[in-house]
Amino acid sequence: TMRDLNYQLKQLCYNNPDGSYNTQADRQRLLNLIADQLHEMGYRGMTTRSLKPKHVEALVERWLAGNLSPGTIKNRMNCLRWWAAKVNRANVVARHNAHYGIPDRQFVTSHSKAQQLTAEGLVQVKDLHVRMSLELQQAFGLRREEAIKFRPGYADRGDHLELKASWTKGGKARMIPIRHDQQREVLNRAHRLVGKGALIPRDRNYIQQLRIYERHTAAAGFSKLHGLRHYYAQQRYEELTGWKAPAAGGPPQKSLTPEQRAIDREARLTVSKELGHEREAVTGVYLSK
Repeated sequence: TMRDLNYQLKQLCYNNPDGSYNTQADRQRLLNLIADQLHEMGYRGMTTRSLKPKHVEALVERWLAGNLSPGTIKNRMNCLRWWAAKVNRANVVARHNAHYGIPDRQFVTSHSKAQQLTAEGLVQVKDLHVRMSLELQQAFGLRREEAIKFRPGYADRGDHLELKASWTKGGKARMIPIRHDQQREVLNRAHRLVGKGALIPRDRNYIQQLRIYERHTAAAGFSKLHGLRHYYAQQRYEELTGWKAPAAGGPPQKSLTPEQRAIDREARLTVSKELGHEREAVTGVYLSK
């Protein structure tokens, strides 16, 4: 049997054919997805009239944690507002997305996805542990999960970082060289902040800290923080080759001399290893060809 909420939302769509066929089809699909997600999160036996602010908040938190683009989340919010309006409960959904910490737009340019943290941006991240994770992401090209589970007491080996297999995607330990003073300075502050611990405060677990990370970065206007890995990759490539990566405005691969090609290939392999990827091909995403 179809669940009540899914069925009632479907009826709501049939009885209110607003917009083009495409818009209607998208709306029905998204409302069905939303009903499924509410059910998964334990909100059982809902009808179209039982929508409450807590449901909206739970959905948004889930979407932010899923790293969906601001555009995707906006479409879903539009569907929620449409639903709420149709059952005369418009006030259940806040008028502005910013109320939920949904970021406004992407902060990346079309060609290079590299992103740098600005001092102004960092100051707006109120949680000290989250702020430290962000700085580590930028300084060492860490993934989000690695930067949250990071333990400076374990990782810092003087001239390189040792990442534990349990922190990484695909569960492979890896080494990242500590190459300059800025990286050392970031690490020293991480030591001072958490000592022997991880960048997760003692009274929280990983998932709780991830939620806090999501909320604080969104509130500060950061979205798609994977761009920090792009930034690391491009800086590192330039350091290894002596020229900028194609994604950062450097020469395309096909215009390189045979000697330069050999250097390019070595650099891509190194960057790939430091980012925790097995295949050199993946660096095309960060560096372009």
